[in-house]
Amino acid sequence: MASNLIREWNGIQQFPPSTQTKLLELLGKFKQENVSSLTILVMGKGGVGKSSTVNSIVGERVVAVSAFQSEGPRPVMVSRSRAGFTLNIIDTPGLVEGGYVNDHALEMIKRFLLNKTIDVLLYVDRLDAYRVDNLDRQVIKAIADSFGKGIWSRGLIVLTHAQLSPPDGINYDDFFGRRSEALLKVVRLGARIKKQDVQGSAIPVVLVENSGRCNTNDSGEKVLPNGIAWIPNLVKTITDVVSNGSKAILVDKKLIEGPNPNDRGKLWIPLILAFQYLFVIKPIQRAIKQDIAKEEKPLWELRDMGLSQRQF
Repeated sequence: MASNLIREWNGIQQFPPSTQTKLLELLGKFKQENVSSLTILVMGKGGVGKSSTVNSIVGERVVAVSAFQSEGPRPVMVSRSRAGFTLNIIDTPGLVEGGYVNDHALEMIKRFLLNKTIDVLLYVDRLDAYRVDNLDRQVIKAIADSFGKGIWSRGLIVLTHAQLSPPDGINYDDFFGRRSEALLKVVRLGARIKKQDVQGSAIPVVLVENSGRCNTNDSGEKVLPNGIAWIPNLVKTITDVVSNGSKAILVDKKLIEGPNPNDRGKLWIPLILAFQYLFVIKPIQRAIKQDIAKEEKPLWELRDMGLSQRQF
């Protein structure tokens, strides 16, 4: 695979001045912590807005998005550099095909990521998908099985299509809270993790609205129905995840191929040998010595020892 082309991050200039200021402040925080690059892995089911979210973060149309065609068949990494800082975002194919987890897509993603370090996982879903089911749990489990459940220590959930009116007159924040908790429960079950396994802090959930019809505030920033400017909020949450003290995920050959079956049980070999020596070989040796001691000696051996059979 050819090396990824790193371009100047000119898309940041397309944001309103207030958004630019916030983003540059956050990039400055990375620089203060000696973080010169950041690699974000974007995963989720198909049609949830992964590619649109990548485009929104970069501020450019770097990944093709169309309502009338399927997602790209392969992962794509987009790299942008600004003031000595490099941002890498990896867009991936949907993880579901025909109602089942797409194992081929997962395998392709892992091999694409070989020798790369994942700093942040964005797990993308839709706010207006009102329920979770066993398929969601299977997708989460597949991610944890592929990269280890520790990836969720560097994970956050992104809910797209956030500019909606909740059903049945439910308050917007209440609806967001219910949807978030339902997904977080699925993550904990699917990845088999406990709350304390993610550094004692909950996996953050962030709202996103990629549509051009997204409302804006007086500064021209895209805002959610609760008034939050979502692009700076998303980047700030990413910054918080990077700074939470957990380890980034290195995708090496061992992670891709799994443990060597020939290595299984090697740790038990010394214990097994010791057990055999103490409880098998040693008793046999003692029994042989006892048999030899009890055995009657022949006359010729007695004569050699200066003894006669009459003495016995």
